[in-house]
Amino acid sequence: MFSAIILFHELGHFLLAKKNDIYVEEFALGIGPTLLSKKKGETEYGIKAFPFGGCCVMRGEDGEDDDPRAFGNKSAAARFMVVFAGPFFNFILAFFLALFVIGIGGADPAIVGQKTENSAAYEAGLREGDTILKLDHSKVYTFREVRMFNFFHSKNPKVKVTYKRDGKVYHANVVRNKDPETGMYMLGITSAGYIKQNLAGIIRYSLIEVRYQIWATLTSLKYLVTGNLSFNDLSGPVGIVKTIGDTYDQSVPEGVRYVVLNMLSLAILLSANLGVMNLLPLPALDGGRLVFIIIELVTKKKVPPEKEGLVHTAGLVLLMTLMVIIMANDIRMIFTR
Repeated sequence: MFSAIILFHELGHFLLAKKNDIYVEEFALGIGPTLLSKKKGETEYGIKAFPFGGCCVMRGEDGEDDDPRAFGNKSAAARFMVVFAGPFFNFILAFFLALFVIGIGGADPAIVGQKTENSAAYEAGLREGDTILKLDHSKVYTFREVRMFNFFHSKNPKVKVTYKRDGKVYHANVVRNKDPETGMYMLGITSAGYIKQNLAGIIRYSLIEVRYQIWATLTSLKYLVTGNLSFNDLSGPVGIVKTIGDTYDQSVPEGVRYVVLNMLSLAILLSANLGVMNLLPLPALDGGRLVFIIIELVTKKKVPPEKEGLVHTAGLVLLMTLMVIIMANDIRMIFTR
């Protein structure tokens, strides 16, 4: 699953490179030594030893090259499209997977389910069937967004809830109750459950799903920087594979349908997450490359390839160091939990 998501990311780079007549030397599944390969035209297509990702190698991508079809010799606009295509394809993949998941399993609108009397929300006036529109200044469309807001703002006892009932919009200032076990402040409401959608609803909620995953990733990054989340909340490939395995094991007793929906839901999360992370303006990532192209578009002067290459190389070393640390932490967490 992880490799397929990364391969689809590389497919975005590949297709836009071909579209802009850039010389693509290699397109492969996996990393490391090549096990199988076949050359078609100018491009070598292959399968590598370790199935953790993929690659799209373009001529002149990391340095100067005299070939007019080299990546570095194309216009800034063409290079921008090629680089941006990878993350954008991750969002496209997340959307199409969401169409399948929501088409089969339905959507979970932000509708209040069975009332919990004496809960904070009930005392503030919310009732079963009300549709939550906003929590403070954050718009919500699904009940998962309500849960995520509750998680990220669990230390704040007060929240302003905007909701709709019988076509009319109401506002309530909810003073949330503190859960004695977790120490989190809770609204005290439940979901109305998953509801089947027509075609328009499936498309709408699939777009909302991609938006939600992007928002959740950016908010998580914000809380990592501000210290609201700890280093132990980060996961690398080892932690991700363990999560996928645990989810699969827990889903099997419920049947094939449940397994498929849960695996695809994880794939949506991972694909959107990969898209967001690659757009961060950090060296060695697609976002870092886009920064240099934007500078070129604004100043009308290209940053010397050797200087850009040094920045990306340094960024890659730091990124690999971080990945090793995260992987070691993933392994430690497996044996300590």
